[in-house]
Amino acid sequence: MTTTFTIEQATGRSAQEREALLAAPGFGTIFSDHMSRIDWTADGGWHDHRVVGYAPFALDPASAVFHYAQEAFEGLKAYAHADGSVWRFRADVNAERFQRSCRRLGLPELPVEDFLASVDELVTLDQAWVPRGEEQSLYLRPFMFARTAALAVKPSTQVTYAVIASPSGAYFGGSGVVPVDIWFTRSYSRSAPGGTGFAKCGGNYAASMVAQQEAEANGCSQVGFVDATEHQWVEELGGMNLFAVSADGELVTPQLSETILEGVTRGAVLTLVEDAGLSVTERRVSLDELYEGIDSGHFTELFACGTAAVITPVASLKDEDGQHVVSGREPGATTLALRQQLTDIQYGLAEDRHGWMHRIV
Repeated sequence: MTTTFTIEQATGRSAQEREALLAAPGFGTIFSDHMSRIDWTADGGWHDHRVVGYAPFALDPASAVFHYAQEAFEGLKAYAHADGSVWRFRADVNAERFQRSCRRLGLPELPVEDFLASVDELVTLDQAWVPRGEEQSLYLRPFMFARTAALAVKPSTQVTYAVIASPSGAYFGGSGVVPVDIWFTRSYSRSAPGGTGFAKCGGNYAASMVAQQEAEANGCSQVGFVDATEHQWVEELGGMNLFAVSADGELVTPQLSETILEGVTRGAVLTLVEDAGLSVTERRVSLDELYEGIDSGHFTELFACGTAAVITPVASLKDEDGQHVVSGREPGATTLALRQQLTDIQYGLAEDRHGWMHRIV
């Protein structure tokens, strides 16, 4: 049974201020009036389930999260439908992945029902912040961090969980479907066997930042990583999973391992591909195979997928040795069809045959 959340109504911004912010929300830069919060202690377990005004946390300088990065997070979206209702997409999968991440980071596992309730209560209270423009949604960021004030290297006995909401537009900005360039690095690794690659935690993203800077310096929107052992097997991008489409219609994607985050959107894509009767293979894919396949015309499409960017066509792969352009930089038919199918389900324009959507309000 889900625990009841106490609601502490904040004054918030005026309707006029909110309307001005929602006119061009960008991605992840503005936030709604409230946040959900639950605390945990080793002695008392989870307690004080509440929705409060969005505000800074008061943390001791010795809090464990500052020194040992003991934290985990998730990312999901709520979508406005034409009838005024608001729906979340596959949040139960996010809740289960969040538990796996927390388990790996030595954090307490939040019950799935509390995760879902923390999202629903916040969206219900701040439903006026759900944007209704094209490519827009309410991005939700659940996260958990260690706050024990002690410098001993051991799991925290005090933890805070919270959810914040950010009205957002397209992740890469602009309008329409714009293919992106990907920089592949062999110098930096995102994760390694036995590490935290399969978990969604800040340390993985911190490790990718210098490589992302390298990508941007070379005119690319995202960085791609290969394995940390042989430096040849494609794993994932800085924040998305990768798919290749062959000339004969086969979809290929790197198989999951302990070094790859199991994307929620990735799972949805695999299901849509099966629904369409297309052939899909999850296996090890070398970077050289991708390069050669692009250059020969064997791979006619590449696309990346993730909660923030949904499905985004890839224009080229690039590294210090050169650039490999995919089909004249034009989005492929399979990529666009999958993207349309997915977004139509999310925005209530197509039947949700897999039960991915859940109405909040």
